[in-house]
Amino acid sequence: MFRHRWTRALRGISMASASVALVGGALAAPAQADTAPKPGSNPAVDYQDPVDATPPVSRPDTEHCSVTAVDHDFGYTLGGPPYTTTLTPPKKCEGPWNKVVLDWSGSVKGRQYDRLAAVFIGGAEVFRTSTAEPDDDGISWHVAKDITDFTPLLKDPQKLQLELGNVVNETYTGVYRIKLKITYYQADRRHPAATTADRVVPLGDTGSDSAPWMSVGNGGSTRTDVTFPRNLTDARLEVYARGGGCDEQWFDAVPSDLAETAPDYLCGGGPYREVQVTVDGQPAGLAQPYPVVYSGGIVPTLWRPIPAIDQFGTEAYDIDLTPFAGLLADGKPHAIGITPYGAADSWNVDGSLFVGTDAHKARTSGGVTTNTLSHTPVVKTVQTPGRNGSTDVSVSTGRSWKISGYVETSKGRVTTTVEQKFAYTNTDNVSATGSHQVMHQRDHGSTTVTTQARGRTDAQRSTWSYPIDVDLDIPLYGDYNNYDMKAAVTQRRVIVDTSRKGSARGWRTDAVTDDTVDSAGSIARTAGVVQSADGASTENYRGTTDTGACYSRSLRTAHGWVTADRQHHCRVADVAREALKG
Repeated sequence: MFRHRWTRALRGISMASASVALVGGALAAPAQADTAPKPGSNPAVDYQDPVDATPPVSRPDTEHCSVTAVDHDFGYTLGGPPYTTTLTPPKKCEGPWNKVVLDWSGSVKGRQYDRLAAVFIGGAEVFRTSTAEPDDDGISWHVAKDITDFTPLLKDPQKLQLELGNVVNETYTGVYRIKLKITYYQADRRHPAATTADRVVPLGDTGSDSAPWMSVGNGGSTRTDVTFPRNLTDARLEVYARGGGCDEQWFDAVPSDLAETAPDYLCGGGPYREVQVTVDGQPAGLAQPYPVVYSGGIVPTLWRPIPAIDQFGTEAYDIDLTPFAGLLADGKPHAIGITPYGAADSWNVDGSLFVGTDAHKARTSGGVTTNTLSHTPVVKTVQTPGRNGSTDVSVSTGRSWKISGYVETSKGRVTTTVEQKFAYTNTDNVSATGSHQVMHQRDHGSTTVTTQARGRTDAQRSTWSYPIDVDLDIPLYGDYNNYDMKAAVTQRRVIVDTSRKGSARGWRTDAVTDDTVDSAGSIARTAGVVQSADGASTENYRGTTDTGACYSRSLRTAHGWVTADRQHHCRVADVAREALKG
């Protein structure tokens, strides 16, 4: 992934040949190390296979069958069509299924950039990721994802596409070897068939040989016309949105006038982004994008071997469109739009609709009764001169909105209300003519979906917090062969899902994620020779597994190798309480 000039240089450094002379690491080994890293270890040229502290996807103990859908080497594929095949459910496991799991396994060696990749089934994006950057000896990594929600598409043979644009030439030698396996777990008495939407409707461009996802630039939006079932009862939109170019790290972008003073180091457009969704041009929902960092982002040695959060398994954002269901059920085409608001560069966006229907009524109807969501946020930006020619930038915004609508179903009127509140701040001290940035971003809020039917009120609430701190210093940047760069990054993702049924007073905790990665990395090169390169990191995960059990694990690394790996006892109530404290 390309960004601005110092990033391109940095990535070239991080993939230097293993024969380069090395000087000792710049960072001290973490305390309480269980094992010592290899003598002379240096994550610029040799590091352990990627590892993270998140819980594994559970596998039910039922009859199951696996299909190897892809086993392919991706050499020079940039600009070409995605790898395409047909995915057919195995005859021995035709369903119904309790669970369907996608396993992505990758390996690469030599020199290569990180690459954005995705898997599409029947035109729907079921998995988005970015690849690891290799060392000369080669690394391997694995990601698993539960794709049971896509069961309506998985029941029949479907076109499967894997998009991974890669470049291989005399300089960039890394060929990505990707194996994709789909495992179908049969339902039985102890493991009932999964409850899913009645239909899945992809929003991407499925009419060409290209990958269905859509590229959107500054001020751009997507538009997909969809004709919904006449007996529609509910609709959920799953959205993927990830920036490219200068918007790979949109959170450290500065106002454009400031960026113009140091174009080698700074990106413009400011740091605020939101993913907006519209129905027939009317605001229908939005999501705050997580500040993802690619494996070559900021300083590559930050992420060796613990990846940044969301690096290998990008989470989609859920937008509940059920308040619009009564209008969407009129049998006419409706335009669904996605806008990466604030984008200063290209974004790859995509979406899948998960819709429910009324089995006992041929037609439903209804309307939207309340919509207070505006098209444009009010973003406040303040620039203040600091010491020694530095500039302090402060950006803030927030929203509080509600959308409510009803559907007349065979069970009577069902009213759905979506409410969201959030606050956002970003402070950035830019000094040394743009070569040093100290950025702190805070983004937190909650979305509550309330359903009223037959005198009963149920509610689901998702609370999130996405803090990230970046201290990036580039003491020397001459050219691709002469520079000195170092950074410290702390990022965290907190998501707490709760629900309340009927007359219950309290909220029940359904799922918790509290994941923190704290990394420091450096790399320096003179006359083409790496003088020093090092990294150290920790990851602490506390939350629930996909079965609801409490899970706590911590990792510690030094010089590209894991030095401590601990699992701890925990209680969901305690984890949820601590997570909500922020």
